[in-house]
Amino acid sequence: MYEQTTWGAPRVPFPTHVPVAVVGGGQAGLAMSWCLRRRGIAHVVLERTTIAHEWTDARWDSFCLVTPNWQCQLPGWPYRGDDPDGFMVRDEIVAYVRGYAASFDPPVLEHTAVNGLAAGPDGRFVLTTPAGTLSADHVVLATGGYHRPFVPAWAHRLPERLAQVHSSAYRNPRQLPAGDVLVVGTGQSGAQIAEDLHLAGRTVHLAVGRAPRIARFYRGRDMVAWLHDMGHYDMPVEQHRNGEAARLGTNHYVTGRDGGRDIDLRAFARDGMRLYGRLTGMHAGELTFAGDLAANLDAADRVSENAKDLVDRYIAAAGIDAPSEPRYEPVWAPGSNHPAALDLDRIAGVVWCIGFRSDWSWVRVPAFDGRGYPTHSRGVTSVPGLSVLGLPWLHTWGSGRFSGIARDAEYLAGNIAAAVQPALAAAG
Repeated sequence: MYEQTTWGAPRVPFPTHVPVAVVGGGQAGLAMSWCLRRRGIAHVVLERTTIAHEWTDARWDSFCLVTPNWQCQLPGWPYRGDDPDGFMVRDEIVAYVRGYAASFDPPVLEHTAVNGLAAGPDGRFVLTTPAGTLSADHVVLATGGYHRPFVPAWAHRLPERLAQVHSSAYRNPRQLPAGDVLVVGTGQSGAQIAEDLHLAGRTVHLAVGRAPRIARFYRGRDMVAWLHDMGHYDMPVEQHRNGEAARLGTNHYVTGRDGGRDIDLRAFARDGMRLYGRLTGMHAGELTFAGDLAANLDAADRVSENAKDLVDRYIAAAGIDAPSEPRYEPVWAPGSNHPAALDLDRIAGVVWCIGFRSDWSWVRVPAFDGRGYPTHSRGVTSVPGLSVLGLPWLHTWGSGRFSGIARDAEYLAGNIAAAVQPALAAAG
């Protein structure tokens, strides 16, 4: 496994102008820096806190990857550990990313937040930071799309005695006071945090949303390996049945914990977890839920089983000798009198796992659609010289993951080089 690397940012002088400014020093920004350096393109990476801070500051103690380690393929830095089929835990992920940075010494300015990005009068971009203002011919926004933790507007009306924490601030069950805990949301974070609390012996009430699930293993292999061989991680978003709407979808819930396993909410319910439909609000001292629990569980199972159908067809068509496996049989289902409300007196805390909202308000150029999402094709926005990197389904399913960042960063670096290098040659 990777050893922890003490990372100190290089002493990069604050520039007044650079050909390329990369905003964000996470894995996407670092990958972009590696690709630019390989092409000899001068640049700087501006990071508001520290390298890999999202992995250290916004992940719980038992957090681990949900994709196998062999999919960690940052450019120039493939996984080199001794457990390719395992799942790195939080501290190992931090070591992997920081080790990557140490391997090529990128020009990172840590603790340098970009508070504003605008078009300058000379056609260049102007970036405003606490350390000063600089201009750039090209800018790559590598800050991801998960900027502001989201909680309902009415959450402040909950009793003060209730401990409320967003998934980004959750660390472990001991963080919450004794008593029952409500977890809201069943995306990857919600499902895994509910499991974390459940395994710690806490009584968990779980508001189940519409997130899909997928099996960890099927017919002798990790489902990720099957999907990889079938080309699903390489499929462009334009070929997805939902088109660009796939970018707004919720990831399948599964876990890499303890070597990897399914997350079966029905099994949790069988073992004592209380499941409800989507949380709809609060009324007369009770939290209220939609009557869609059964439908949500069925839909998640259906997605998982449909994925297995794809694998079965692939195995048959390719003539692969793979073991057979019985299909999933539900172990629990809600009854007709399943509760649709929860008395607030029954719980001591709430963990909000309903995601984030993007905040591009600091980017003051017309590169966004009516929802505030960057308009782009493979990361190249509608504003010449402005690119985005690290977003889900930027180009393929792998784009927002360690597996697909290299391809996206290399594509953008080539696009930038096509504009920058002729200009440099002319100036020389």
